[in-house]
Amino acid sequence: MVVGLVLAALNLRPAITSLGAMMEEVRDGLGMSGSVAGLLTSAPAVCFAVFGVAAPRLARRWGPSAVVCAGMVAIATGVLARSFTGGTAGFLMASVLALAGIAVSNILMPVIVKSRFPDRVGQMTGVYSMGLALGTTLAAAVTVPAAGLAGGDWRIGLGLWAVLALVAVAIWLPAAAGRRNASERSGGGADRRTTGNITRSPTAWALACFFGLQATAAYITMGWMPQIFRDAGVSASTAGLLLAVIMGLGVPLSYVLPRIAAKMRSQSLLSLVLGACGLTGYAGLYLAPAAGSWVWAVLLGVSNCAFPLVLTLIGMRARSGAGVVRLSAFAQSAGYLISIPGPLLVGVLYQHSGGWGQPLALMAGLMVPQVLFGMLAGRDRVVEEELTTARP
Repeated sequence: MVVGLVLAALNLRPAITSLGAMMEEVRDGLGMSGSVAGLLTSAPAVCFAVFGVAAPRLARRWGPSAVVCAGMVAIATGVLARSFTGGTAGFLMASVLALAGIAVSNILMPVIVKSRFPDRVGQMTGVYSMGLALGTTLAAAVTVPAAGLAGGDWRIGLGLWAVLALVAVAIWLPAAAGRRNASERSGGGADRRTTGNITRSPTAWALACFFGLQATAAYITMGWMPQIFRDAGVSASTAGLLLAVIMGLGVPLSYVLPRIAAKMRSQSLLSLVLGACGLTGYAGLYLAPAAGSWVWAVLLGVSNCAFPLVLTLIGMRARSGAGVVRLSAFAQSAGYLISIPGPLLVGVLYQHSGGWGQPLALMAGLMVPQVLFGMLAGRDRVVEEELTTARP
């Protein structure tokens, strides 16, 4: 199960970051405008919100392991299909299929951790968060060189990540075909202690907003950061490496941060520190994007670790596996809805202003409420208590 978690996590970002690394080549090859490219960078958030809602019902019917396995199949199929498409519409449709597989797997990773490893939530969240960060980094660093070895063909650069998803399918098939164990069944079913409308929980809303705002920052980074560096005079390969640094810092930090957070009574201070790093990085990109590029990449890489923090909080803010199912589905689905406008607005502002001043101002402005909601979500409480208090 640990190997399966890592392999699944490795596949949850390459379909996105590989595209960010070669966005310019894809745009030229398919004739995309800046606004359509912005829509494409918003597609992950839309798909995660839409398809993520179905994850709890699918988990109850088939079991979380089977749904994650199906998600890996969808990722492999979508990534491979879009590398053969000849137009924008086909590229979008294939991307949606891959993103649907990522969406349900995103929701169910905390559920599997809570049900299979109830006494090691922080440690195992760190393990799969590290795998997720590693997959993100590999895609950012390897896609452009791999395409270069294939004569600059962006289709090869994007399509090679289907192989990684097929490896994950092979590992998850035995778990999907086998009978669900008792802990996993309870993780997908109902629980009398978690009855009540989850939207009445202030902590659930704080987590949703925190999740949405950090997702906004993450997908803007994955979709547009290489272009920001390239427009500042940095080469395409170096821009890809800078994105790899941003995402690569998440490999060690995604393992360490959840373990630290799990030992703290309140995690609010962690949100504040991560936000301060993000604001400093955005200011640096505005003032000296090329001269200080490696410093800004490091700061933004630290800030990006709000993602493993919010995943850890989802596992800690509910007592039972069933509670984590509901909280994860609500926080991630609502959070991704919140994140939809961000990448699209960045594309529009970039196209109409002709520079990165306005987009960077937007990114810095969104970091402030992210910190505030993160501090609220970090308070020591669980949603079951809030739902009980909220009952008439």
